[in-house]
Amino acid sequence: MGQYAQELFQNVCAEAEAGEYKESVFFHMVTDDLIDAGEFDDAVYVNYQPANNVRVRVDGYCGDPMDSAVEEDEPLTLGLIISEFVQEPDVVTLTQREMGSAFNKLLTFVNNALKPDWRSALEHTSSEYELADLIATRWSRITKIRLYLITNKKLSSRVDGKHAIAFQNRQVAYSVWDLRRLLALSHSTKEREVLRVDFTQDGLHPLRALLASSPDSPNPVYLAVMPGEDLARIYDRWGARLLEQNVRVFLQARSKVNKGIKGTLEHEPELFFSFNNGLTTTAEAVRISEDGNYILSMDNLQIVNGGQTTASIYAAYRAGCDLSKVFVQMKLNVIQPSDVEELVPQISRFANTQNKVSEADLFSNHPFHTRIQALSQRLLAPAKEGTFIQTKWFYERARGQYGDAQAYLTPGEKKKFLLQYPKNQKFTKTDLAKYLRVWEDDAYWVNLGAQKNFVEYAKVLTDRWAEDNTQFNEYFFHSLIAKKIVFNTAESLIPQRPWYEAGGYRAPLVVLSIGLIGNSVRNMGKRVDFERIWNEQQLDEPWREAICQAADAVNPVLMNPAQGYRNISEWAKKQRCWDKVRSLHVDWNDAWLSELISPDAERSRERESGRVQRDDNEIENQRVVVNQKPEFWEKVEKWLVTEGEGTEKERGCVHVAASMPSKIPTEKQCAVIVGLMHRIENEGCPFHMVTTS
Repeated sequence: MGQYAQELFQNVCAEAEAGEYKESVFFHMVTDDLIDAGEFDDAVYVNYQPANNVRVRVDGYCGDPMDSAVEEDEPLTLGLIISEFVQEPDVVTLTQREMGSAFNKLLTFVNNALKPDWRSALEHTSSEYELADLIATRWSRITKIRLYLITNKKLSSRVDGKHAIAFQNRQVAYSVWDLRRLLALSHSTKEREVLRVDFTQDGLHPLRALLASSPDSPNPVYLAVMPGEDLARIYDRWGARLLEQNVRVFLQARSKVNKGIKGTLEHEPELFFSFNNGLTTTAEAVRISEDGNYILSMDNLQIVNGGQTTASIYAAYRAGCDLSKVFVQMKLNVIQPSDVEELVPQISRFANTQNKVSEADLFSNHPFHTRIQALSQRLLAPAKEGTFIQTKWFYERARGQYGDAQAYLTPGEKKKFLLQYPKNQKFTKTDLAKYLRVWEDDAYWVNLGAQKNFVEYAKVLTDRWAEDNTQFNEYFFHSLIAKKIVFNTAESLIPQRPWYEAGGYRAPLVVLSIGLIGNSVRNMGKRVDFERIWNEQQLDEPWREAICQAADAVNPVLMNPAQGYRNISEWAKKQRCWDKVRSLHVDWNDAWLSELISPDAERSRERESGRVQRDDNEIENQRVVVNQKPEFWEKVEKWLVTEGEGTEKERGCVHVAASMPSKIPTEKQCAVIVGLMHRIENEGCPFHMVTTS
């Protein structure tokens, strides 16, 4: 733990060198990990700790009130975050008294926020005023408060929890993310920390279940009936972490399906079991009663289909509805941890769902990510001026991969790894979506939050991949990294502007400033020379000046919301704000303008790189097809005939593959086979190609 504490502290210090306070860096570093782990969807930094009152403080907020799209009658959960960052690398203990004091400061802020005079005394352009106003205006709908304490201290071993209390008739729940818990999260090779549902505790009941698979199956399947109230309590405890992160579902009753669920719960609860398709779930381990009839606990329970059902039942539970007559059928697939990444997406795709799961929803397992990861592992970045060291940019397709790659290295090997993959050259799926979308016509979408932007932009990338996947090539990767360099540089430059206030609105300023640059370049009929940025691995002075020019122009627009918008954070998320930014005129510096290139120059680069990618695709297709055993293709051929699937040409190509090694399919035949397999795997074919090297 001591080593992790030092590494965490050094990481914070390294990022703080870009111009941010260490406390701010720590807040964003931890909340980003918690967002990835599904603890909450997004977090806003506030940093309110007045010098004249040590009894009130808040560092950030999260939860339902952040989402302006929630239904008017939906109950809300308010999440408040307080941070305790120790300015030293050694392990420091967090006592129970310190923990209690931190949580009390958050509740004091809530109490003060409900007082009109106290709110009006705050600076109306400040983030703390935004939060106070948000609490006050939505207080009648807030039914629960979750308090989070994030810290690089180690919680005392004498503290085993903190009981929920009531605050002004609202239930208050507590969560502490201390050094020990952050360490477990960082070392996890899964998408989340172990989630254990114990049906013998917390008012739950042992779950009666029937084994529906072979007793000796490595991945057994159970059929069970879940009481509605138990399901609501489980969701109340674990929230979005129950929902498989590869499949994002709408959690409010907005569609016709959801409103139907809501109506049945309110008026005909005894018919819910008959009307509802139930849940498809997975778990990595279960504990069964001695007689074999009951499930006593599950590890890493995930609802891969039925998120709308779960959320609707939970909404009824919070609204005080009687759920005693509500029961939900559940199919539970117990998946070995080593098989989770492969099997869960297939279960998600083929399960009987009430609302169709799109390929964009499953984008976390899309071949796009595999290709970007392969490019990141293969391509050496040019050495920066003044150094001879060539590095690589680490694409973390699944959370924790960067740490896992170093887990078992010797000190010498780890030093070598970090020289090749510096910490500041790691980026994630949500980062990728942010870097790309901020250059497009709807750049403001990035301000809606990392997860929302990722899910929406996945649809764009899915369509583009289907149209022509060769556009995702080496030049695309070079441009992606160049966009990351621009983004990172803007993050370091904007806090240095004379008008910037510490703890201000850096994130939306960065997004809108880069968005303005991208829009201006398009309007000029020019293109950014991303290849030049890739070659230099940094921005020159004209580029840095252009970012400052953009930020200077954007700041007044952001800080003065149009009439009808209550706060700056909400204003930054709106099309109207983006339209005002796009209408700005900036007299860009001539040196920067001279670095822009023509659309023809960019298209030439794209065509050449696309041609190389097509050649690579042909080689990869042949490798995948040939590496499968002939017996595999014989089974596929029989399935095609039985199910009446595939064209005559496709069946003929598969027949050639089944005849290996006497016949070897050509590159074109392999391309046909791979295209066929991608199509029929989505249509129920039980045979799946192994595409990894």
